[in-house]
Amino acid sequence: MPSATDTQQQQPQQEQQQKQSPEDWFSPLPLDEYLKINELARQNVPKTRPIDPNDKLGEYDIRCGPTLRLAGTLEDGASNYRGSLMLVVKDCPEGKPPSITYKIGPALESVTNGEFSAGEFPVTKFYEEDGYSFFRYTIELQLVHYEQKVQYYIDKFFKKSFQFFIPSVDESMNVISYSCNGFTLACDASEFKSSLWYDVLAKHSKQHYHVMLGGGDQIYSDAIKLHSKKLQEWTKMTNPMKKRHAPIDDEILAEFKNFYLNHYMNWFGKGFWKGTASQVVEALFPLSMSQIPMVNIYDDHDIIDGFGSYHDSTMSAPIFSTVGNVAYKYYMLFQHHMNPEEKLHLSDPSWVLGKEGPFIKQKNHSVFMRLGKEISLLGLDCRTERKLKQICDPQTYKIIFNKMNETLKANGDVKHLYVMLGVPIFYPRLVWLEWLLTSTAMAPLRKLATKGVINKGLVNEFDGDVEVLDDLNDHWCSKYHKRERNKLIKDLMDFGAKKGIRITILSGDVHLCCIGRMKSKYHHHPNAHILQGAKEVEKLNKDLTTHPENDPRLIFNVISSAIVNAPPPDAMATLLNKRSGIHHYNQDTDEDVVPIFLKDVDGSSRNNHQFLNKRNWSDLVLAKQSVEYKTLFAGAAQTEADAAEVAEAEEAATADAVEAEPTANGNHHKDTSASSSSSVLRKYPQPVIEGQHNSKEGDFLHDQKPNERFIKYPLFGDSVVTSLRVEVDPADLASKSTAYEVFIPPLIGSYKLGRAPVKHVDV
Repeated sequence: MPSATDTQQQQPQQEQQQKQSPEDWFSPLPLDEYLKINELARQNVPKTRPIDPNDKLGEYDIRCGPTLRLAGTLEDGASNYRGSLMLVVKDCPEGKPPSITYKIGPALESVTNGEFSAGEFPVTKFYEEDGYSFFRYTIELQLVHYEQKVQYYIDKFFKKSFQFFIPSVDESMNVISYSCNGFTLACDASEFKSSLWYDVLAKHSKQHYHVMLGGGDQIYSDAIKLHSKKLQEWTKMTNPMKKRHAPIDDEILAEFKNFYLNHYMNWFGKGFWKGTASQVVEALFPLSMSQIPMVNIYDDHDIIDGFGSYHDSTMSAPIFSTVGNVAYKYYMLFQHHMNPEEKLHLSDPSWVLGKEGPFIKQKNHSVFMRLGKEISLLGLDCRTERKLKQICDPQTYKIIFNKMNETLKANGDVKHLYVMLGVPIFYPRLVWLEWLLTSTAMAPLRKLATKGVINKGLVNEFDGDVEVLDDLNDHWCSKYHKRERNKLIKDLMDFGAKKGIRITILSGDVHLCCIGRMKSKYHHHPNAHILQGAKEVEKLNKDLTTHPENDPRLIFNVISSAIVNAPPPDAMATLLNKRSGIHHYNQDTDEDVVPIFLKDVDGSSRNNHQFLNKRNWSDLVLAKQSVEYKTLFAGAAQTEADAAEVAEAEEAATADAVEAEPTANGNHHKDTSASSSSSVLRKYPQPVIEGQHNSKEGDFLHDQKPNERFIKYPLFGDSVVTSLRVEVDPADLASKSTAYEVFIPPLIGSYKLGRAPVKHVDV
């Protein structure tokens, strides 16, 4: 078994090998080296995938990987950590896969009595194609009372990116959420010298991230339209009947498989992508995957633009449905380290299996796992079963909620549930635009565009509808999905209230950032409520704005997009801002967008406080683990006092909730709650400008009075510090970002919500 002293070390940009010394264990990430890698990657971008001699480790020609995947923690009452590592090797010697050994020890030098141990990850060859061997290495470790670092060695070779961190048994995971990790075909990638993956690694060097959640579009596969001649021929067919029934053959299938295999190999292996206007090497993306484990769901661009949101006749066409089925296979291979034909594809404990899709002939594969002690994750598969008038089958939702109800206890260890939805669910309605584009008034223009009389770009090449219509049909607020949307929100809200768990939804897709919000209704006319009484309603209003931790309807939708793709023009953000107001979900619940963007990334004032159209990513870290705030929770005595206070609050809240059917807002709480502590830091969602953190100058709303739009959220130890990290300058290789921060509090107590009817669901 190799140790840290006898392991060879190979630098990404150097051919020579060096010995690693024991003191290197606690050395920081080589950010200067990563910066140089990004700089070199942006210079003289090649026309094809770059060949790096350092990809060969000994006798092994590694074409993709290592990539890490998280599979679960704390399963069945154990203190376990489970994951996998994947390598794709070209022309691997038969029966001789690369060995991967590891060393594990404390992540921080300050840990006393930390132990080091070593081992080897078992390997399985789970797929082979065109001389490429896919190897999965099973990671099974034990969580201990301190955070641990794992260094791994491929055939005794070590690079500084061959490492990852796992939390202590009493901690939760520090999380990255991102989406839209690629460029659309016509985008000019040369406009972007910055890499937000460098920003991720720079933050990772200070605040160890334990997992990164890919919310869809981890790869942009629209280029299949350029690389597949057979698909091009199919899109040019003018006879609808022939187009819908054109058969699939071995030649077409081989063309599709060849594209997805090599496209993934280029992007996940080297960060290389080529469109119609440019090409790029996003070299730090594969480097990030080798040191931060991923958990992914997929969206349309992982397959092809709009897949699932075209007419059923188009979706069921053999050639088009085959695109989806082939893309699914490589999505599983590269993003989940599984072959759809192996048993693990249907048996891994992290899966919640739903019904089989209508066009992708696989079961819905949603992800459900613990992210450490206080956080659980649901990654909802919103693509496998998708069709024009459905996102997920009702039976699949039933299976998922049954699983969560069986697993998560009321007022247990889990305080937060993150729900990954590729497309935002709290977002401005664009039904008017959807209506316009499908109206009979547009029919002549669609016909002329199809025939090429006017710009063909007006309509898509698959079913002749207006180009942006598939994006509108994708949205939860589309006319076809309103009932499904409202039912899912109602079920999530009821589940969180009953279990005493704060629900937070993570989304992407829209190439800008914002934070949608559901919360209990603020009553503007208390005297109008004769049955409840004005005083009771005024109390509910005060509780809503001063103690939001007691609000069982409070759900944030953190919308972070895109980490790579270009943002939309200012006009789109302005349109969304004008279309965004307070929507009444039901008589007890309102929906809005948080006015968080008070300042631009450079600190200047801006008019649009709700939407920011710049590249971005986000992170979510418990306050007691945050490098910015954990000193506020230092000391066992403070932690015990907080725990006692919160326990008292939970007891009071639960007792009150059981005593009677809740009123409209469902907030019956005594003043003994933890939220009444004057020592708790409370803050409006707002920017965190560098050098002004936690200062009066950095509080841009210190004169703002709380109201239904501006609410201060508390910083308890188990509040989630959530930051949208927005790119400052796309031309800056240093890739700096500005944080826009909101504290997401736990839900104090458990509740049974009132029976307020919901539009499209109950009425």
